[in-house]
Amino acid sequence: MAENQAEKRSRRGLLGFVFGRRGLWSKKCTADNGNKTPMRSSNASAPCTSNIQFTKSPGNELNSKKLQEYKVSPEPIQNQNQTQIQRPISKPLSNQYPNNNPGPVQQQARKVVPRESIGLSGELESMITDNQKAKGMMFGNLGNLKQPGTTAVGNQTTVQNSGYGRKTMEGERQTPVRPISVSNNQDQSGSLCRAISTRMDPETLKIMGNEDYKNGNFVEALALYDAAIAIDPKKAAYRSNKSAALTALGRILEAVFECREAIRMEPHYHRAHHRLANLYLRLGEVENSIYHIKRSGPEADQEDILKAKTVQMHLNKCTEAKRLRDWNNLIKETKNTIASGADAATQVYALQAEAFLKSYRHQEADDALSRCPVFDVEMNTKYYGPIGYAGFLVVWAQVHMSLGRFGEAVEAIQLAAKLDRNNREVSMVLRRVQAVTAARSKGNDFFKTGRFQEASAAYGEGLDHDSRNSVLLCNRAACLFKMGQFDRAIGDSTAALAVRPAYAKARLRRADCNSKLGNWELAIGDYEILRKETPEDDQVIRGLMEAQNHLVKRRGHENL
Repeated sequence: MAENQAEKRSRRGLLGFVFGRRGLWSKKCTADNGNKTPMRSSNASAPCTSNIQFTKSPGNELNSKKLQEYKVSPEPIQNQNQTQIQRPISKPLSNQYPNNNPGPVQQQARKVVPRESIGLSGELESMITDNQKAKGMMFGNLGNLKQPGTTAVGNQTTVQNSGYGRKTMEGERQTPVRPISVSNNQDQSGSLCRAISTRMDPETLKIMGNEDYKNGNFVEALALYDAAIAIDPKKAAYRSNKSAALTALGRILEAVFECREAIRMEPHYHRAHHRLANLYLRLGEVENSIYHIKRSGPEADQEDILKAKTVQMHLNKCTEAKRLRDWNNLIKETKNTIASGADAATQVYALQAEAFLKSYRHQEADDALSRCPVFDVEMNTKYYGPIGYAGFLVVWAQVHMSLGRFGEAVEAIQLAAKLDRNNREVSMVLRRVQAVTAARSKGNDFFKTGRFQEASAAYGEGLDHDSRNSVLLCNRAACLFKMGQFDRAIGDSTAALAVRPAYAKARLRRADCNSKLGNWELAIGDYEILRKETPEDDQVIRGLMEAQNHLVKRRGHENL
């Protein structure tokens, strides 16, 4: 079923305004049947929505409370003739199926366990385990949302945790994990489903999936819904239930596609409309959310509309703050937008990170994007379009570079260049990242061979392109320290800490320089902070004790 005119329009609004040139953040127009046509926001004649639209991918983990908030129960079990369930299932509570009594057929099925159930149970166990492995997760994991990702661009066509909404890639953080490609997941899942398709009834599989869903076993539920779809791909309820399981696993974009397919099959499917409305709201697509709320029938209520309008109000304030370059207000409004319900709106996290960068608060920019949901490259480009996703990668590349993750910055901006070859901003950031990376590499080579003067000059070349790069500042401070220029080294270390207060190396460098200059009080202040963060660091302990001893001696002489 084709979507309404509002949903067919490409999203210009804030994202087209945010990164300006040539509609960097424009999103492909989509219909609810999942077919997409790339469209740049610069095409003013195209009917497009004015929402902020676009991209979680390189965020915050969804806790159990948050999962419950957005978890929607699968479709109730229908009263129709079912084949006998092929595994023992615990007796449901009387209120477990509030919308529809499971009926005598289900109860009878629970009492009858055929002899072949052992073999089938083994097949289902294998299917679920392989499905988990294929999706890169095991029990209790949240799918590809907040999953420790990969160095997306160079090593794999995925931007998870490579800086495109993750908390890895930072050298000092988690170890990146390479995800499995989506196509392989689908092939493997399909073959497993076909393996049992001749021995199970799809409605029985849905019943089993519902049981697992209600018990919080979302991976197992997803595998069972996939099996039901493999047998009967034209049943809208299976797609809707699969969407609920994907949502619980944090795979929001995939859940959207499943809901769209359910509505295409059954245009007046109220629960699927309501589920899709909630997903769109989380993605910050308010107009699409309201459209589906109005078609949700008894599933919706007035609070849904009020919540959507609240999100829209904060999005409008984000647009205005961006236009005025009021970065502090933009930070505040993006936080309000996320708190109001758009917790998977990647473009809002990117706006927040950009505002932190503009305010020279690099550590907070990284923290903002680390809370952003993580979706792989294929899913991002499918949903947002290559141009829209390129806009997100531009922000991530700049955040990576600001914190000295030069390899990840190069990977992100190179992928952005592939997705949007003719964008001038992408080209500009690419040249800057490459120049800074080359300067840092040259400086490191000089430093390793003890050529500190040349190393300092090389790091300075990099700072000409990125004057507040914390790693280059700290590295140059190390060169100055080696040359005995302690005052200049303190200046560079202080500049690095100004944009990145938690940068331990820069703080240690400054403490050591102050010790060399006899500024014992200042040195002790930095050593005390470091000791709280790394209580077992021998270098910090020795430096602190030495500074304290010298301070005591000096005060003793002053009192004589």
